[in-house]
Formats: sequence, C-alpha cells, structure tokens
Amino acid sequence: MTTETAPRAETPTRLRRAITGPLLFAFILGDVLGAGIYALMGVLSAKVGGMLWAPLLLALLLALLTAGSYAELVTKYPRAGGAAVFAERAFRSPLVSFLVGFSMLAAGVTSAAGLAIAFSGDYLSTFVDLPTIPVAIVFLAVVALLNVRGIRESMGANLVMTAIELSGLVIVVVVVAIFVGGGGGDVSRVTQAPEGTSVAVAVLSGAVIAYYSFVGFETSANMIEEVKDPRRTYPRALFGALFTAGAVYVLVGLASSITLPSSELQESSGPLLAVVEATGVSIPSWLFSLIALIAVANGALLTMIMVSRLTYGMAEQGLLPSTLGRVLPKRKTPWVAILTTTLVAMGLTLVGDLATLAETVVLLLLIVFLSVNVSVLVLRRDHVEQDHFRVWTFVPVLGVASCILLLTQQRPIVWLFGAILLAVGGVLYVVARWGRKHAEKRNSRPDGVAVDNQEGTS
Repeated sequence: MTTETAPRAETPTRLRRAITGPLLFAFILGDVLGAGIYALMGVLSAKVGGMLWAPLLLALLLALLTAGSYAELVTKYPRAGGAAVFAERAFRSPLVSFLVGFSMLAAGVTSAAGLAIAFSGDYLSTFVDLPTIPVAIVFLAVVALLNVRGIRESMGANLVMTAIELSGLVIVVVVVAIFVGGGGGDVSRVTQAPEGTSVAVAVLSGAVIAYYSFVGFETSANMIEEVKDPRRTYPRALFGALFTAGAVYVLVGLASSITLPSSELQESSGPLLAVVEATGVSIPSWLFSLIALIAVANGALLTMIMVSRLTYGMAEQGLLPSTLGRVLPKRKTPWVAILTTTLVAMGLTLVGDLATLAETVVLLLLIVFLSVNVSVLVLRRDHVEQDHFRVWTFVPVLGVASCILLLTQQRPIVWLFGAILLAVGGVLYVVARWGRKHAEKRNSRPDGVAVDNQEGTS
C-alpha cells in the first residue's frame, strides 16, 4: 500500500478542522470496541468451542479489506458524506448515491436507538430502576446537546469514555494472566474445536458474528472534513485503531477460553464478568456494569456524530434538502442535521424491540461496504492532483468477496426488512427530487432565467 505524492492542499470546508491524529484514533477505536464484546464470548463459544481467538482474527482480516478501500477513497475525496460521496463519483447516479447514504443513515440511527434502549435498560437497572423509553429519549437528547456543542468537546468526551471501556477489557486480560501465572486455567482449551463440525466451518460461522464487533470504523469517513491533514492522519488512525481493537479482542478471547470451558461461557449472560470471578480476583460486579454503560454511551455519541455529518454531507451534495446543511456560525456544527437525526432516533426507541432491526443494520452496512469496495476499482481511472493513500488492487477485490460471503449468511426476514427500508429510501428520494424541481420552477423568472437564491448557513 502506498501514498501517491503531489502538492498537498487542504480541501475547503465550512466545518472546523479540530480533530488531530490521536483524537481520530480514539474516535475509531471507541466506535469499534463498543459494548458488544462484553457479551460476545458466550455466543462465540457456542460456535467455535475454545477457539475464540480464531473467528476474531478472521473477522479482523475481513474488516481490514474494506478498511483499505475506505482509506483510499477518504483520502482521495476528503468530503463529509462518506460512502454516498464515493458512490456518486463511481456510478454517476444520484439514486445509487442516495440509497447508499440512506443505508448508512438507517443503520446508524437504528443503531443509536438500540444503544439508547440498552443504556436505559438492564445496564442502568443495576444502579436505579427507571422506565426504559423515557430514559432512552432523555439520553439521546443529552447526546445531541454534546454533539451540537462542538466536535472538540465531543471528541474529548469520547477520549475519556474510550479509555474507560478499554480498561475493562484490559482488566480481564491482566487478571487472567495473573491467574495463569499462579497455575490456574487450562491453556489447552484454546485449540479445542466444537464437536460435530469441521474447524473451517466453525471458524467461518463464528467470524460472521465476530465481524459485527469490528463494525464502526466506517463512521470515521463522515468526519474527514473536521480532521487536520486528513491524507496523512486518516490511514494511520484507521489501521492503528483496527489493529489495536483486534489485538485486544484476541487477547480477551484467549483469556476467556483459558479460564472457563465453553459450556460455562455459553450459560453466562455476562461472560467477561464470569471470567473475572473465576480467577478469584475480588472485583465488584457493579464495576463491569458501569464500564458497559460507558461503552454504550460512547457508542451512541459516536454513532450520532456520524449520522449527523452524513446527513450534512448528503445535503451538501443535493441528495437531501439544503436546510439539513445549515451550520452554527460559531460552533461550526451541523445543528439541523443533529436535531433531525436525533428526533428520528427518539422515534425508533418507541419500537422497543430492535432485535431484528439490529440484524438489518448489519445487512445495510454490508451493502454499503460492497459499494465502497466496488467504487475503489471503478474510480481508479479518476486521477486527482492531491496526494492520497492507495491500496493494493487485490484488497478491494477480496473486500467484495468478503461482503458477498457475509451477505449469504443473513436470514430471509432480515432481507425483507432491508428491502422495505431501501424502498422507503427510494420514495424519499423521489419526493426530494420533486421538491427541488418544484422549488426551481417557483424561483425562476418569467423569461426562464433562474433567480440567484443563495441559502444561508444560519
């Protein structure tokens, strides 16, 4: 992988470039780590027995394929909007660009709603018993206020929360290392495969689940207009965060299988807490609940930052109403996009049960990843003056194959939900196009010359 060199120039933007390399690294790492890993080991053990490290390692490799495509496209076209921007350039179809962007929006807003419900449900009940939906709505309102206050403030909060959620995983690894050093555990379990199935099939089945734990790196593409020196900073932060998350996940997987047999991991709703308790180290149960709460809150903040910037970017492209592109003059944050996406997320919390929708989120993201990998290959013929990261050609090709492989693992009901959401997106696109054409006719002079109608930035 190389970086094409040419005179470097910052892409003009109305947003504030306040994100440094370390802040971007923390953003991506915090979004990837998430709360899922705290319950993942029990599910994975049902698939691969004691070989928990294997599907996590395979999932990391699959995620790196698509990450390579993102690194090239983001540094080549450093504009907010992410995959929607790439699809517009590659396929020259506003409809395709809209549907790709809408898939990201639908996935992100639904994910934020699910995180809000998770925050206000079982995790919070460890400390105080409050009604789930009202707390979820208030939680999203607080996230929106932090988001609209400024990107630096949001990234500062993310830095603290990422450190806390990472500390929980480090605690697991350290206490197990002490446990093994004292003669405890069974190291041979890390090579024990489940009975009745081949190792290859078991690892692939587990990788489909483990892949979900690496989803989140794509959100950083929508922050690129607020990153300092993005063409140098972005690839380093992206790959650094993924390798860090992968290393932590593999170590946690090894620690879990060494400490407890797969049968006990499967039975536990809090497998990492069970692992720590099995070592005999005295750590209160409320501590992991608190860390999980912080991890969920961090995930919601980062997701809502992403969807608001994506909405802003699509408005800048003309794929959504221009009002959504309005920016606060002092804070330099897209306040209309933040308000709109927060209200939608609040509405989705009323659904309550988002289990099938959560799987639909993954389906939509795989469609987005497929589009990104294809876009890299198509846009190789589009040469730009500025320097940018360039990934080896075989990487996006394998990325396409990995997306197709994972798409084949989705249930029919999930495909149905995905089709319905995309159909809704298609209707919104037609309505938006009709609205723009109607506005153009209304603002034109009798002689057919359009009136100069510049949109304010509020």
